[in-house]
This record gives sequence, structure tokens and C-alpha cells, in this order.
Amino acid sequence: MSVTNETLKTKETVAQPEAREDVPRPAVSLAMRWVNYLFFLPLVGLATVFFGTISLVCGVWDENGRQQHTLARIWARVLLRVALSPVTLEHAERLPLGQAAVYASNHLSYYDTPVLYAELPFQFRILAKAPLWKVPFIGWYLQRSGQVPIDQSSSRAGVVSLGRGAKTLEAGMPMVIFPEGGRAFNGELQTMAAGAAWMAIKAQVPVVPLTLVGTYELLPIHVYALRPRPLKLIVGEPISTVGMTTRDAEALTERLRAVIHETYVADQGSGIREQGLGIRD
Repeated sequence: MSVTNETLKTKETVAQPEAREDVPRPAVSLAMRWVNYLFFLPLVGLATVFFGTISLVCGVWDENGRQQHTLARIWARVLLRVALSPVTLEHAERLPLGQAAVYASNHLSYYDTPVLYAELPFQFRILAKAPLWKVPFIGWYLQRSGQVPIDQSSSRAGVVSLGRGAKTLEAGMPMVIFPEGGRAFNGELQTMAAGAAWMAIKAQVPVVPLTLVGTYELLPIHVYALRPRPLKLIVGEPISTVGMTTRDAEALTERLRAVIHETYVADQGSGIREQGLGIRD
């Protein structure tokens, strides 16, 4: 079994499309900007520092990360309340509770992470870029809470990182991953790296497609102002990896991407372009 360079592609190694003129970013009124400056953003910052500090302290004795994860869930729910954006979890019965799995989601906004922490009812780990471990405060939390770094400095380092993620899954801990590698520009579903599928196949655990709806409109990339609205997290049918080899990672990734796209289209209907998520030819 092997890992190809394609498997290790991320947003840093794949050229991204230029801004599309036919899909404008959501406009934010002057009044809403002032509401953000005076209310939303200060509260988000305070909540993050407050719960982050407590989590770091808990990290001194919380070896399994359970307390830190609970604090992350509370932090996430506070941020969603501050944003006045309730979340609906659809098809929760599809969650394979009690076993490890790779939960792969589209990535539309900084608010995707709070939605996932708030709505997924179990402890999990995230796969995050290794440079974040060098950032004061953020890196300390990632290290103490047992998150998994992905080193993109070379193919060899990437293979080691994916292997570390597979071992986390084999130990019984679910993982949440954004296969696109970064937030979608203009809300469009981007090419997905095959690393998530590779880890799931390596550990022989299912892949669960997760479709986020509404977070792009709430907080688009490069727009630092919240626009409150209802959000959705739609759980897809788990995809078994039993009998697959890592050579099947590319095909599994394409299947995963198709499911997420089709789910979003089904939810948004003919208004998909206006709502912010499309699919490129």
C-alpha cells in the first residue's frame, strides 16, 4: 500500500481559482458592521480567551482530553449564541456512535469548527496544520488536548502525519477533518485531498460525510462581520472502508465529495448559486 503525492495535496500545494465575478461575497451593511464591532466580535474574543485559558489549565491533569473537549463544546455553543445562529442537526441517527470514524466536512467559514464541536455528541480529534502548534496559546491548546498535526513540509513528513492520524483512529478516537484543506473561496466546494480517505482505509473505519449549510453566509472568508442566520449540519450515510486498500483513497474521496455536493444541492435547491456553494467543472 502506498501514499501518492496526490493524497498529500493541500490548499498550499494546489493553485486556487481566482475570485469569481459572478458569485459576489455577501454584503454587510454599515449598521451590521457596527453591531459586530461593538457586540459580536468582542464577545467572541472574550469567550475564546476565557475558555481557552481554562482549557490550558485543565490540560495539566486531563490526560485523555475529556474535560478539554467539554470546554470546547461549551465555547462553541457560546459562540453560536453570540452569533444568534441556531443549528439544526439532521440525520443524527446516522452517526456511528461508540466507534472510531473519519468525519469529513465541507469547509465554508471560521464558524464551521464551533458548529462541529457544538453538535457532534462525542469526543474527537482534529487534523490541523503543523505551524499552528508554534502559535502561542493556540499551539499550547492543540498540544495539550491531543490534536493531530499535519506536516506539509515534505511528502515524507506528510506520510508520517497521516500515519499518526491512522493510529489515533485505531486507538478508537474519531477524527474530524476538512478534506478541502481550507475555507472555500466564494463558498464553492473545492478539490478535496485524499488524506482523510487514506487514514480511514488504513484504520479500516467508516467515513461519514458531513455537510455544513449557512456558515458561509454567516461568516465568509475575508469578511470579518457576522450575519446571524439559522445553520444546518447534515449527516450523510457512513461509507464503509472494509476491504479497501489505500489505492482506493482517490475514488473514495471523489465519492465523498459527490455526496457532500449532492446533499447541499438538495438542501438549497435552485438557489445554490445565490446561497454560496457551487461545484466547479
